[in-house]
Amino acid sequence: MRRRLWSIVVVPLVGGVGLVAPTTPAGAAPAAGQAPAAGQAAAGSELYVSRTYCPYPASAADGTVDRPYCTVSAAAAVAQPGQTVLVQAGSYVEKVAITRSGTSGAPITFRAVNGPQGFVTLSAPASGGSAFSLSGVHDVTVEGFSVRTSGSAEPVLIDGSTRVTVDELTVRPPAGVVGVRVTGASSDVTVSRGWFGASGAPGVAVGAGVTGAVVTGNQFRGGLTVTDAPGTAITGNTLVTGCTSGITVTGASPGVDIRNNIVQAADLSGSMPAACDDPTAATAIALSAASVGQSVADYNLIDPASGGALYAWGDTSHTELAAFRAATGQGAHDIAADPKLKPQQGTERPWIDLDRTSPAVDSADAGAVGSGPLDLLGNSRADVPEVPNTGTGSGYRDRGAVEIASPWTGGDTVTVSRKVGGGPYDIVTRLPWTGSWPVETTGGTFGYHLTGDRFVQVAGGPVHEQTVRRAGQACVRVYASGNGYRVIPEFNPVRGGCTVVGARYNPVTPTRLLDTRSGIGAGTSVPVGPNSEVLLPVSSIGGVPAASIDAVVLNVTATQPTTAGFLTVYPDGTTVPSASSVNYVANETVPNLVTVPLTSGGIRFRNSSSGTVHVIADLQGWYGANGSGFKPLTPVRVADSREGTTGPYLPDTSRQIDLSSKIPTDATAAILNVTVTAPTAAGVLKVYPGGSLVPVASNLNFVAGQTIPNLVMVPVINGKVNIYNQSSGTVHVIADLAGWFGSTASGADQTYVPYGPRRVADTRDGTGLSYRPVGPVAPNSSIGFNPENVQLNRSCASAVLQCPTAVVVNLTVTGPTTAGVLIGYPYSKPRPTASNVNFVAGETASNMAVIGVELGAVTLYNASSGSTDVIVDQAGYFIAAAS
Repeated sequence: MRRRLWSIVVVPLVGGVGLVAPTTPAGAAPAAGQAPAAGQAAAGSELYVSRTYCPYPASAADGTVDRPYCTVSAAAAVAQPGQTVLVQAGSYVEKVAITRSGTSGAPITFRAVNGPQGFVTLSAPASGGSAFSLSGVHDVTVEGFSVRTSGSAEPVLIDGSTRVTVDELTVRPPAGVVGVRVTGASSDVTVSRGWFGASGAPGVAVGAGVTGAVVTGNQFRGGLTVTDAPGTAITGNTLVTGCTSGITVTGASPGVDIRNNIVQAADLSGSMPAACDDPTAATAIALSAASVGQSVADYNLIDPASGGALYAWGDTSHTELAAFRAATGQGAHDIAADPKLKPQQGTERPWIDLDRTSPAVDSADAGAVGSGPLDLLGNSRADVPEVPNTGTGSGYRDRGAVEIASPWTGGDTVTVSRKVGGGPYDIVTRLPWTGSWPVETTGGTFGYHLTGDRFVQVAGGPVHEQTVRRAGQACVRVYASGNGYRVIPEFNPVRGGCTVVGARYNPVTPTRLLDTRSGIGAGTSVPVGPNSEVLLPVSSIGGVPAASIDAVVLNVTATQPTTAGFLTVYPDGTTVPSASSVNYVANETVPNLVTVPLTSGGIRFRNSSSGTVHVIADLQGWYGANGSGFKPLTPVRVADSREGTTGPYLPDTSRQIDLSSKIPTDATAAILNVTVTAPTAAGVLKVYPGGSLVPVASNLNFVAGQTIPNLVMVPVINGKVNIYNQSSGTVHVIADLAGWFGSTASGADQTYVPYGPRRVADTRDGTGLSYRPVGPVAPNSSIGFNPENVQLNRSCASAVLQCPTAVVVNLTVTGPTTAGVLIGYPYSKPRPTASNVNFVAGETASNMAVIGVELGAVTLYNASSGSTDVIVDQAGYFIAAAS
């Protein structure tokens, strides 16, 4: 017994819904390989069309998922061989003239994305003309559209074209108008799996000069005609004509092959098929005398209830099957009987089912020309066990356009996971049943990227692989339909599943993107006003468009503040979070490393204070689908100028730190917590790749006598980095290595999940600290907190895949009663000697930290003789590799 092939639609719910037109960045100029400019066609295998989500103005469209074309015609004008035009659900009023061709190995495909979110309809405007016209083209496929016209316009016209397929169309022509006309010197044209509504004219008309046409797997509320078109194959169609002719072959059309068709020409006005008032007009299959040569008719099922001729073969009509066989030698396996059809009314696309007791079941010729593996509804050929197999080949293929099969036996759970050994955004969807057949995926909606790929059968059941567009939670919902999504209310949703994917890091030479003092990035040289914001547009970095960037790493500096306050750095297009990124007091210059998601092509810097402040932002790197993985380390000291004989850094000098004994040779960047202490003059510290020039961007600002840390993510060259003291005085520098980025092969296999900025712990009000009383952390005491994750699982343990292995947080100490340091480390692990935040009595201090997570928790230790409040703002977290 063979199972039924249910049509499956896989809908990724996260990872492809950004609909923002990028802006021109400051300090991040476009480069070779970046996204196409507005109005140009996108490269790649797919072009998108969407009435609902196309950009305004339409000239900005380029066919990408973020900037889809507004019309099918716009995509048709630029489509290249091998590309698929994915037309999203909606009603399109236009005439589409397809004038571009594919190749025999790389056709151009126009696919209507029908599914749970609706159908695609194409209607020619009232002025007339075909909705689809294909003239003089080759290697083009049109799939799944519901096509309408008005007046005398024919819905689909194929003229002088070669290797063209129109598949799964629903065609509703006006009264007296042909649905699909194939004409001119066309050859190798296929009209398959379509529905042709009643119009009083042929649903399909194959005209003079056409050769090698195939009309297969269609259902007609009327007939079809072939005129002077030799070698036409008419296979597996269902024709319900209402007392008019079914298949009519005229002129000189020798070599016509007619097999596996069902023709019912009876009067259907009553409850049962009945004889027609004029039986002479109800001939089921008719061939002209000039067409019978080399023609074949067999394995057809004809309802004799009309009283008309079963066949008109040449000049003779036959109302009895036996007489037809005797006279022509044709129809040896034909059946004259009630086909037991069951019309169904779809939401947009009707169809005609078979009763399980129909003589059409398991009796067709599997080798007939054009007989494909899928029926009109997208179902596979399947066996009905109670019916003897009398057909050829497997013996269980049905006559007509629809296959009868076993009922749905699938489970109701779906497993979604990351692909082991794949890219960071590659996921695998597994269906909960087994079988030996592929499952076709169709349907979808704009923003939910559906490739139309098939599930592949492996041990344990069918699987479908795809690549999501952004890091974070990726959820998939699978819909199953046994009727090709023709009745939306009757969709059978199979439970979906979720996984989490992370991004890889791309370090860059520190680059200044924003400086409100000089107008870089902001277009103005005035400071940010009280409780106001400045927007930094970022449309691309190094040629990579913003849509492909999950998060950016910035060293953000607040300078010349007139009052105490803090900066909050967050993605444009989102609400202001409660988190802070840089804390400062009046007249102080304070830097901090910030990792912020890039969700809509821009970043906002909010000044939460009653005064003004200038803001500087230096790009350190970014996260995306490509790049380096992460390897966290227990913080280890790699430099301390207070020890040994080298002494402090001299004015305007640099030193090189060799990390080659701590990181592998293929490491691309290192995470260092760099601390300045005992400076004799104000200045800045710059950390940059070994052997490169000193950049303009800085990492740490300090004043005389200050001890201040800052986290640095710096590219490494041959394992080396430089630290430059740009000041007129001496300064001691301490550096602790917290992790590195590199290849999976060398152990850097963790990826980053943006999830913030968000406040996850605050001792002042008890946020995130349900197991201790509200209030400051006592001297030489610790608190714990649970990093949040996109799965909203508070008890998430680090040993569980997709849960945090390390967390990226901004740690803030406020209201300390004495000087000290704050140390973060994984829960249940020994406390390291390296610190994360240095503070003095009465001052608010903050620093970004990357801290390992153990058993889903992190410990923070107040190493001081006084108490202090602690605030934790999370930017994101790392997850382990798929296994």
